[in-house]
Amino acid sequence: MLYRENGQFKTHYSADQQIFPILQDRIAIGLLLLAAFVAVPMLADEYMLRAILIPFLILALAALGLNVLVGYCGQISLGAGAFMAVGAYAAYNFFVRVDGMPMIVAVLLGGVFATVVGVFFGIPSLRIKGLYLAVATLAAQFFVDWAFLRIKWFTNDSPSGSVSVADLSFLGIPIASPEQRYLFCLTVVVLFALIVKNLVRGHIGREWMAMRDMDVAAAVIGIRPVYAKLSAFAVSSFIIGVAGALWAFIYLGSWEPAAFSINRSFDLLFMIIIGGLGSVMGSFFGAAFIVFLPIILDQALPALGNAVGMPIDTATVSHIVFMIIGTLIVFFLIVEPHGLARLWAIGKEKLRLWPFPH
Repeated sequence: MLYRENGQFKTHYSADQQIFPILQDRIAIGLLLLAAFVAVPMLADEYMLRAILIPFLILALAALGLNVLVGYCGQISLGAGAFMAVGAYAAYNFFVRVDGMPMIVAVLLGGVFATVVGVFFGIPSLRIKGLYLAVATLAAQFFVDWAFLRIKWFTNDSPSGSVSVADLSFLGIPIASPEQRYLFCLTVVVLFALIVKNLVRGHIGREWMAMRDMDVAAAVIGIRPVYAKLSAFAVSSFIIGVAGALWAFIYLGSWEPAAFSINRSFDLLFMIIIGGLGSVMGSFFGAAFIVFLPIILDQALPALGNAVGMPIDTATVSHIVFMIIGTLIVFFLIVEPHGLARLWAIGKEKLRLWPFPH
């Protein structure tokens, strides 16, 4: 009975077009943001911030960027890890080669260079689609892996190929402690989520979704496929590039090209499939599934084995975790192919009708 729209009248267009039209949703999101910005930094320990929450936020941002391309525009991509690598190494080169370069500017420039690379590898989408486009974007992954591993200029002539950054700051405020890194990532993720939500609600997002549903019909009604597809590649690559720079600067600190291998691309693709294609909320659900579930299983399986008198070694636990996650992925694809976001939406719809049967 608490989740009702009765009495919530909309008397002007801005009220009708707001992101959360129901008052209860606005209150819930406000409380969630308040807890994320205030309660979590005060209560979470260093391990929780460094090993769980910061990678969750950055991977959610990368999944959000990939969802723009795959979920909203319908262009299959297996090169998300490559675009993350471009953003990371471009930001690194700006940061170490330009004296006095602010970190946030270097991160955004990394996103810009990822945009250029993403648009370049998105050009084949004008003529091919489906699995053929997936193979074309997969070429970006292999090319970028080779370039950052073989061309020493990208790694500032590092003999081992490993690079690192230090003395990070934002507007003169150092970003050193886990709390500061977490709050910086959280702020960036919230801003980008708001931007993407407004983009997909506008005419650009409607063009993307028209291309996704039926590109021939979209072209007939006047939507330019070149502009729609390449703009989706540009926005997606920029967000993924920024996420790659944050992954390198904030989470890793020191990294090598293997940090952005093809496994990263598959992880991001699994996130948006499990979370829900074409859903901003689904990007966060998918990232939570991929990040939190292995940690929970790593803790629960040994405890369960000890409880029943069958100790499980670490190697066996890791294999069981992979098996469980793979099984759950297949289960979700069969039971709810639209992802966890759709289950969330169904739950909200049922809550709005409860306790009435209709």
